This record gives sequence, structure tokens and C-alpha cells, in this order.
Amino acid sequence: MSDKTAFVKSPARARSLSRWRASLFFLLACAYALPPAAAWDADLLPTTAAGQRAQRRITAEDEAFLEDLSRRSFQFFWEQANPETGLVLDRARTDASPHRPDRQHFASIASTGFGLTALCIAAERRWIEPEAARERVRTALRFFADRSYHDHGWFYHFVDARTGERWDRSEVSTIDTALLLGGVLTARQYFRGDPEIVRLATKIYERVDFPWMLAGHPSLLSMGSRPETGFIKHRWDTYSEHLILQLLAIGSPTHPITPRAWLAWERRWITYAGYHYMTSMAPLFTHQYSHAWVDFRGRRETWYPYVDYFENSIKATRAHRQFCIDLADEFPAYGSNVWGITASDSVRGYVAWGGPPRHPRIDGTVVPCAAGGSLMFTPDISLAALRTMRERYGEKIYGRYGFTDAFNPNAGWINPDVIGIDVGITLLSAENLRSEFVWRYFMRNPEIPKAMRLVGLLPAPRRTRAVRGRAAGTS
Repeated sequence: MSDKTAFVKSPARARSLSRWRASLFFLLACAYALPPAAAWDADLLPTTAAGQRAQRRITAEDEAFLEDLSRRSFQFFWEQANPETGLVLDRARTDASPHRPDRQHFASIASTGFGLTALCIAAERRWIEPEAARERVRTALRFFADRSYHDHGWFYHFVDARTGERWDRSEVSTIDTALLLGGVLTARQYFRGDPEIVRLATKIYERVDFPWMLAGHPSLLSMGSRPETGFIKHRWDTYSEHLILQLLAIGSPTHPITPRAWLAWERRWITYAGYHYMTSMAPLFTHQYSHAWVDFRGRRETWYPYVDYFENSIKATRAHRQFCIDLADEFPAYGSNVWGITASDSVRGYVAWGGPPRHPRIDGTVVPCAAGGSLMFTPDISLAALRTMRERYGEKIYGRYGFTDAFNPNAGWINPDVIGIDVGITLLSAENLRSEFVWRYFMRNPEIPKAMRLVGLLPAPRRTRAVRGRAAGTS
């Protein structure tokens, strides 16, 4: 183990005692610490990103770059969606040239969730006519509400874009359904003046049977199910990208799970290069996806160690950048402005890699969406990285849909594809940095503030928030 890396683990007895204490803090918070609903709602949506923007002044050149990257990213969701179902392809060629036949109708419901959100952004920015965005949203919601196969409200991970039929042996996926719901509920609020959109979006969300997916466990959701074998044995039992899934489940107005579920999963901590943060030791996207929709800024848990998940993602990003810099002796292309390793294609196929600690298959590949997905956390280092990559490698890695999914400057390999969820996290993170748009509309869904109240994720005192804003990202 590197001397820069340390994991915090406790003996079983200490962990049991810690969880008992956490439960006690949780119950006390629920009984005594919760503010009235009106006070919560008034303080729920911070109106500025001053803490973030203080890290780097967004110049006119930065804004022009973000506009170009965002419009290219949106173009993927506009051009690679089936007009009859609204389903968005899992991937496409970076230059929009035809893909191989077995990929031409391969859609992802998570990609579709990012795509629904992208349509709202495009309507707001007038990249397309708002009515065109509205009609595309209606098409997708009609499909999911009335035509698509679902199992107790849950959807298959991968489907045929033309029909919605299950692709190969794809699983019914809890996290991918949650990412789809992120887009469904963003559209419900952005197009809240359209009764049909509101009705369809509400139907899709309220139909999801969250307790059923507990599969007999009192509080931990399964990762999914398959018709052939039943529920997947693996559960969401440690910190990961599942925070949005848990909040949707706890806040459900029709099929909720217990708020105690928030305490049921394990918290693991790491220290790297002076940054101490919670992680599952998985790719960087685990620190990004929930934050694309859920606004965790200025909130922290009401029990020790009072976790602030937004600050946690800032630290994880800064530690990851330093991790890449530390690999430069082995892979010289890595550096302070060329960094990023998260789940992606590689010369040897798809790899769910990351670090710290080091994934054993790291080979010098750079994944631009690692920096792109953290624009909302660390604009100083993320903008510098993305702009450097584009300036240094140009059209070889930057095409019709923005950055290629991955490239290896050490080996000369460039992925010909973009992947929808990677394009999506870059677009949504950029938009939250620029305007807080996705946070603003998603957080207007009352189920999410309700869930945050129930689990004890409360706004930090304003003075604490201001101090943290000025010091954001420090160890």
C-alpha cells in the first residue's frame, strides 16, 4: 500500500457500536433537530455557487468552451434517440458515422434519463425549439408509462431502441431505473405546465415498488433481478452512486422504504495525499451521478462524522487528480492538466477502473468524463484539464458529440465511440456549474426534500456553509 493511501477500518465490535451510536444520533435528529417544513423548504435550494466559482473565475473563454462542449453533448441525445420511443442509444461513433450493425439499436435507460434532462437544458438554452423538446419528452414518457415492459415499475438496463424489448440477457436494474427517474422528474418540473407530462412522469415514478426490490431484506435494495434467476444477490450495501436511488425510494409517495435504510450501508474512508473522504474504492463516477440531479450543497448528516456529500465529492476529485499525477513516472502523458480514470472503454475492452487505490488494469488511458463529471465540484482543475486535452489533442479526441469516451496518449489509442452516460454526466455537470439548472428543477420535486428530511440530511448553518464555500476542496 502506498504511503499516500490509508484506509480506515474498525473491528466488528467497534463497527457495531458505531452503528448503534449512529442510529441513536439519527433518532434524536428526527425527534428533535428537524426544522419545520417551511423553514426547510426556504433554505433548501442555495441560490448561488459562489463557493465553487471562487475556486476559478469563469472567463469568457471558459464560457465559450463550455457552450461548445455542452451543445455537442446535447447533439448526441438529440440525434441518437429513437423518434418513436424516445429511447437513447447506449453509444455512438464520436463523429456520428454509422456504428456496426449490432450496436445500431442498442439503447440504455440510464442514457435515456440523461437524455430527458438534456432536452430540458436544450429548451431552456434555446438550442432547439422548446416545443420540439416538449414533444420528444412526451414521446419518451408515453412509452415508459404505457408501452414499455416493467417489473413492479423497474425497467431493463439495456433494450432495443425500436421496441423497448429486453436486450440479450440484460437485468432489470435498480440504479439505471433511478437514473431514468432523474430525467423523468426533471422533465416533470421543467414542463410542469403540461398536464400530460406531469401525469405520465408521476405515473412512472409512483408505480415503482421499492419495497419489493428489498427482496426480503429489511432495508438494503437489491441491484436488480432477472426473469431466469430472480433477484440479484448483490445489494447496495456500501457507499456508491446509489444515493439518488435511496432518496427516491425513501421519498416515494406510494411505495416507500424505511428512512433507516440510509444507515444500513457501510461507510468506508480513505486518506490519499492529505484528502480524507468516503469512497467505495470504485470509479470516479460513483461520486458524480447522484449529484447530477440531487443538490447536496450546504447539507450534512446530523450525526458524527457529519458527512457533507458535496464536499466529499470535491475531495474525491482532487485526490483522484493527484493520484493520476503520481502515475506520471509510469505513464508520462498524465499530469496536472491531463488526468481522469473512470469506467470506460480501453484498448482491451470496457473496464470499471479508477483510483486510488490503483486498479490493476490501469494502462495510461485518459477518460475525459472523469474531469467533465466533476465540473460542478472542481471547476478550477476540471476546466483546465478539459481545455488542455482539447487544445493538445484536438479533433482526434473532440468530435461531433464532444470528447471521445477514452484515449491513451501513451499508446496512441483513441476510442472511436462516445458512451451516453459519460456524455450525459459531462453535460449535466457543466450545466450545474453554469446555471444550477438541473439542481433547481429536480429539487422542486417534493419527494426529494422530504426524503432528505427523513434521513437527517439538513442544511448546515449559513456561517458554516460560507466558510466551507471559501475553503472548498481543502483537505
